[in-house]
Amino acid sequence: MPFASREPAVKESGIPADGRVITKRRLSTYVGVWGGRNAAVPPEPWEDIGLNDEVWVIETARAPAGAEPGGRPTQGELRAKMDDEEIPLPLKHTDVKAQVSAFIATVNVVQQYQNPYDVKIEAVYVFPLPESSAVTDFVMTIGERRIRGMVREREEAKRVYEAAKAQGYRAALLTQERPNVFTQKVANIEPGKRIDVEITYFNPLPYRDGEYQFIFPMVVGPRYNPAGATDGIGAVGRGRRGASGQATELEYLKPGERTGHDIAVEVKIDAGVEIESIHSTTHAVDVVRHGPGAVRVALKESDRIPNKDFVLAYKVAGKRLKTAMLVDRGKKGNTFALVLHPPEQLTAVPRMPREMVFVLDCSGSMSGHPIEKAKQAMRRCLRNLDANDTFQIIRFSDRASTWGRAPVPATRENVRKALRFVDGLAGSGGTEMIEGIKAALDFPHDEGRLRVVSFMTDGYIGNEAEILAAVRKRLGPARIFSFGVGNSVNRYLLERMASFGKGAVAYVGLDDSAGREVDRFYDRLAHPALTDVRIDWGGMRVSEVYPRVIPDVFVGRPVLITGRFEGGEQAAITVSGKTGAETQTFTLDAALAGAEAEHPGITGVWARWKIRELSNAEIAQPAAELKDEIVRTSVEYNLLSRYTAFLAVDSLDRTAGEHGVSVNVPVHVPDGVRYETTVQE
Repeated sequence: MPFASREPAVKESGIPADGRVITKRRLSTYVGVWGGRNAAVPPEPWEDIGLNDEVWVIETARAPAGAEPGGRPTQGELRAKMDDEEIPLPLKHTDVKAQVSAFIATVNVVQQYQNPYDVKIEAVYVFPLPESSAVTDFVMTIGERRIRGMVREREEAKRVYEAAKAQGYRAALLTQERPNVFTQKVANIEPGKRIDVEITYFNPLPYRDGEYQFIFPMVVGPRYNPAGATDGIGAVGRGRRGASGQATELEYLKPGERTGHDIAVEVKIDAGVEIESIHSTTHAVDVVRHGPGAVRVALKESDRIPNKDFVLAYKVAGKRLKTAMLVDRGKKGNTFALVLHPPEQLTAVPRMPREMVFVLDCSGSMSGHPIEKAKQAMRRCLRNLDANDTFQIIRFSDRASTWGRAPVPATRENVRKALRFVDGLAGSGGTEMIEGIKAALDFPHDEGRLRVVSFMTDGYIGNEAEILAAVRKRLGPARIFSFGVGNSVNRYLLERMASFGKGAVAYVGLDDSAGREVDRFYDRLAHPALTDVRIDWGGMRVSEVYPRVIPDVFVGRPVLITGRFEGGEQAAITVSGKTGAETQTFTLDAALAGAEAEHPGITGVWARWKIRELSNAEIAQPAAELKDEIVRTSVEYNLLSRYTAFLAVDSLDRTAGEHGVSVNVPVHVPDGVRYETTVQE
């Protein structure tokens, strides 16, 4: 909630880059930042600010001489003492607590920063969150004080943060680099002192092949950036800050190094119906049941190194997803989220011939275990081809090459030759994925077959926008199925490719059965999608429904649809679509009345989907009005986006001296990825 100081000089000046932070009033947990040009001065008393909230304002003033850049020690001058290969660094612990209700997870992440050095520091940490997460709350805790951050336009927030940092005030800034990659900065942590940063987000759970999945990513994988790129995500060794030349950069621990940073994860699930089974495919967990539909899952202490995604899968009894709708009747209007589940009769529709195009990532990040897992999946794919199918194999790293000049019939002899080709593949070089996309989509289409392009990759590239733009431009009638290979893959890229390509995505962890995922993949291909989906909302008056174009619906892969609504307390929703030339119609009875259908996170999920749609439009054709709408939506719904940031400043206590040294928090190379083939030294 923005507020302005009553001093005219402040109101007229806006938020300057060299602003001086002053304490206006001691309240308690809320930090307000003057909203800039359009902020209105609230009446006295400040009605929207609680009695113990802490507020602060900006006045125009020159930053002190000591705050000017230059002359400070570099991070390299901080000699981290090795002690049994453990490097002391500011991120001490991450605590994750999630509450799952229906198909929405409310997740609270606390990052504990503690300064192990003898000088003041700024901690900088690049970390992942789920790409569909709606980050709606941000709190900095110093001792007993909780300082709540606010969403501001990104460049404005950065200016205020730098001004506060230069003057010795403790501050925290959260920015989004990609929908699944974020940067946390915490300024002026004094020697031996601790500052906690708390992030809250809502996340709709994916439902795949009979199971819900709760996923918490723990490390950002190293990215490959094409020559000349500067807006990517660089991967460098510890202490090599700036070596990549990219706008965002991660430092990775060398083999044999570790830090004291560990992670705790607790997930509480209230399914509303019986939970038939629950397990983690990636970590050792403790499971405690509190009834048929309630369970608590916690990460075992022996498995808390943050070097791979945490995946928890559970299956509920019955056919719950046939009518799955949640609503939020909040101050900003009524919002709904609907899970559209395909009808079972699709399984009886005959399979149509396919033109299968397999695109295999053979870059350096895939070398070793990842490419062997991908080749295992490829062998299974080839053996599952139907006699009516044709196929082609494309490999890419620094460049792309094809197995043959054109797709060939899936005869026994052709499959045998292809298997020999796959056996000889190895991982090395860069990840010029754009070349793989061109090779997969640019050749003439066989009108008698549905082209299905299957990408097998870890997605470790920094030019995602270029890749997605190429997919949209070249797609035509093809469908894209993404296979993520590895334990910390780039889910944002793989999910968006499948979404743009009206297909689906699957993930094969290094400890998973590739055969099981491939069999599920072919099961989806065997049952045609429901295409050209249309919805009659009955008595509901809906608006701003996302996604605007409803994707194809596959058996076992429901689609999430969200929007605003009025009326329709009891709505019969009719869904229609095509399977081949046949029209399919089915009805959902979605009761909107009753507390069981209410969830406060739905509005945040809707706003995140709106921003996602605007961002997708930007990929196709950047425009100033799209950026403005993203910023407006982000600020109105207190939701992080690529053009905004969360900002919190402690104005009660000013630390002495300069802000000291900026320390990047190095992270583990993801489990299964080779340091020497992916990290720039």
